[in-house]
Amino acid sequence: MKVQLHKAHPWHGISYGENAPDIITSYIEMVPADQIKYEIDKVSGYRKVDRPQKFSNIVPALYGFVPQTFCGDSVAELANLRTNRTSIVGDGDPLDICVLTERNITSGDILVEAIPIGGFRMIDKNEADDKIIAVMAKDEIYSQWKDITDAPEQIINRLKHYFLTYKNIPGESKAIVEITETYGRAEAHEVIRRSIDDYNKTYRSYMDLGM
Repeated sequence: MKVQLHKAHPWHGISYGENAPDIITSYIEMVPADQIKYEIDKVSGYRKVDRPQKFSNIVPALYGFVPQTFCGDSVAELANLRTNRTSIVGDGDPLDICVLTERNITSGDILVEAIPIGGFRMIDKNEADDKIIAVMAKDEIYSQWKDITDAPEQIINRLKHYFLTYKNIPGESKAIVEITETYGRAEAHEVIRRSIDDYNKTYRSYMDLGM
């Protein structure tokens, strides 16, 4: 058995999985119990404190990103195509993912095998910021869902409400982000494939050189 002696960078050093986009490896930054917003430090790969959650918004699912993905030109091209716009650009981050499970997972900084069932086409300050919605593989309840239409509307609305409000300041009526579409499994697969392509175009030459 080959043993890795050093911790891999969660974004660049871990594979999204050989069965992607049907099953993808997800790196989890936050869990529903977190009152602190964590995110990966892109340089070191360590999970860092971004900020305390300012208000009562609590992420309603495991939340993180898909390793070796990047929201760049190809993801932005799809967002422009689907919204009939021309000015959307990629947000320059790995592809975000929410993973639903019936189990109470209490800490982040873990890897989870997830099955994409859909997603939100979210635009944040004219940047494509898609949120893939997935279920944890082998989960006794949620893994029965094959597409976004299998999930109860209440769960999807809860996720949507979180993303539409988590950046808002009470008393301000201007929306910071917008969700233009809730899409199903096939579109989620297309977003994942494009984000992998964007990553390869942006980083693969550096990875092959060991940089």
